[in-house]
Order: sequence, then C-alpha cells, then structure tokens
Amino acid sequence: MTLMSPRPRWPVDPGLASRALETAGKLANEATDVITATAGRDAAPPNPESPFDWVTDTDHTLERHTRRVLTAEFPGIPVVSATFAEQVDTPYRWVVDPLDGSVNYAAGIPWCAYSLALTDAHGPVVGVVADPFRGRIYAASRGRGARVNGVRIKVPDRASAAGAIVCTELVSGDPWPGLAGFIERAGAASARVRVLGSAALAVAQVALGHAAAAVLHGCREHEVAAAVAVALESGAVVLDRCGRDAVSPPVDGLLVAAPGVAEQALGWWQG
Repeated sequence: MTLMSPRPRWPVDPGLASRALETAGKLANEATDVITATAGRDAAPPNPESPFDWVTDTDHTLERHTRRVLTAEFPGIPVVSATFAEQVDTPYRWVVDPLDGSVNYAAGIPWCAYSLALTDAHGPVVGVVADPFRGRIYAASRGRGARVNGVRIKVPDRASAAGAIVCTELVSGDPWPGLAGFIERAGAASARVRVLGSAALAVAQVALGHAAAAVLHGCREHEVAAAVAVALESGAVVLDRCGRDAVSPPVDGLLVAAPGVAEQALGWWQG
C-alpha cells in the first residue's frame, strides 16, 4: 500500500490568518474560563428517552458569543456549527464546536474541548482547540506550524505503534461497525485503544505525541476541523479510509497518525 505524499501548502492571506488566529485564541481562552467554571452543573437531557443526548446552557452560550464576535470581526464569513450546518458558497468559513465532549462535561469529567477553525476549499487555514482542564490552547495556522500555549510542537517519529495508545470515538454513543476487530488488531500489534469522549482532543493527542494515531469513524467537520489543523501543522498524516489525503472529514471517517504508523493503523481500520 502506498500512502499519498504530504499535501501542498495552499497559499493564504497572511493578514487574514494572523487576525483569525488572534481572535480564535481569545475566544478559546474565554471558553476555557466558562467551561471550567460550570462543568457538571448546568446540563439537562432534552429527551428522557435519550439521556446521553446532552444539550447544555454552556454550549448555547459559547456558540452565541462566538457568532457575535466573529460576525463583528469578520463580516461576510459565515459561521458553521452542529446547529447551523447549511452549505455556503464562500471562500472562507468559520467552523465551531463550542463543547466537544458534552457528556463528559455534564458529568464533571475533565475531558472536553472548545474548537474553532477558519477553513477554505483546501481545508483548515487556522485552528484553535481549548483543552480547559489542562490549561492548554492548541493553535495552528497553515504553513506556520502548531503550538501549545505558544510552544512549538512536532509529531515524534515512530516506526511502529507497538507500546503506544491509539484513540478512537464512538458514533452517536454506539460502537462503529468493525470497532471490535479494530481493537483486536491493534492489541495484536501491542497497541492499546482508548475511547475518551472528545474527537478534538483525540486528534490533539496525536499532535502532542501522546497517541500514535486516532481513528474517527464517521466524524463531523465541526468536531475536528480545528484539531486537524493542529495535527497537520505538527506533521501528522490525515487520511480517509481509502488511504487518500483528506481535505475535510469524509463520510466514512478520518485517520490521523504519526507518519511512521499511518499505514499500520489504516490496515487495522480497513480490516
């Protein structure tokens, strides 16, 4: 199997990228304060028959605030989210997930994130992910690298996933088709699979070198766009299930991996 070569560096307006990164960073810091102050206290299930389909006041508050700021600072650039996912034909779009990992948040488990990305036709231009309970802001801009709290990060070189963590997530709370086999194949290769409850933070663990790969079966753009920006700029490989370079999250999911283990992890996923 031959994986695709690294994607080209599509040009972007440096002034726009700088302003977008600064604004996204401020919003992420504000979200950190709100999330850490309210976790475990303000959630309510909208449907008793689906108790884990959580909607929170914090989720709505952060999205409204994000929209207000971005609309004022970047008029003409639409803001897309889970609640507003209309197809728009514009050169740029903001993509926000104000609270990724809402079940963890509702339970007071410190593993959730705020994600905001500016995207164009070639993928993320700028991405910022707030990891509130670790006090970290992951930030990246196309062609400028990735940073955590201002410190540059790079995916460590790995020749194998043996002894490493591989992240995945459930799909709408359920195991995805083939998950059991994926776990078995990873285990046979001496890797260990973890389901932690936030797609954005799963991808971020690859960028940080804490995980060798993340397989997200059926993920949605607003959940991972910002984290993918960080992963790409840290040197990770981002592929679809066929092993093709993934510009945006495809319907059948996304693989984010250290370059040396991408083919191995893809094989586990493909079965």
